[in-house]
Amino acid sequence: MSEAMSHIITFQSFEEGRKASVSCACHWTVNVAASNGHGKMYTDVYSVAPAGIFVPADSPVKTPEDLAGVPVSVGFQSGSHYATVQGLEVYLKPEQINLNYADGMLFKRMELLLDGQSPACSLFGGPYYFAEQLGFRKVIDTTFMIGTMIHGDPDPEDLRKFFRALRKAQRDIDLRPELYTHYYKNEFPDRFHPLMDTRRWGPGERIVFEPYTKEVFEDSFKWIRERQLFEPGTMGAGRYEDACVSLTA
Repeated sequence: MSEAMSHIITFQSFEEGRKASVSCACHWTVNVAASNGHGKMYTDVYSVAPAGIFVPADSPVKTPEDLAGVPVSVGFQSGSHYATVQGLEVYLKPEQINLNYADGMLFKRMELLLDGQSPACSLFGGPYYFAEQLGFRKVIDTTFMIGTMIHGDPDPEDLRKFFRALRKAQRDIDLRPELYTHYYKNEFPDRFHPLMDTRRWGPGERIVFEPYTKEVFEDSFKWIRERQLFEPGTMGAGRYEDACVSLTA
């Protein structure tokens, strides 16, 4: 439930520029954005977000194979996009995976699913637990890593303080998750609050204080390129040494 790390955004927002010194997105997007010079990927930490594809309780979709040709709502070039491909490609051929980008980002997708306007939707974080609580069927669990992007030239000691605070917060959540799940309500539109029982919800995204290694960077870059998730020639050089920064080296 490390929501300070979970502002999952698309590649295009990196291209437009960031005002914050530190921002986060799925590691695939951060990987490519850093390779294009839109900042430096910070490799001393990453996080992992549980995710899944949900359908209405009365949907004929019962298994991942049943999603062949069914529009699955995802955010374009965001964690849900890549994670859905990653989860479904072990069941379906590429041409059978039907991704719908028109429903927008996380909370908009959730609302359309809850309102009966979406046949299938990729969710994570609070919306994941809310859909589960309301009885929507989870067809498949997915997951994705989240990377950190450093913009500009922030003071290294300020960055160390920031991540020390996140490490302490993560430890507190690991110890007593039930004390913090009520904070999910801060993210949701007010109209959903009466329906939410956050006591039932899990901790969500977890920060992992381990290095995002060169091998992981290169494997992720290769995975994206092979699936042609970016237009040819737009992924940058993919050089770990140029795209990444560490404060522990």
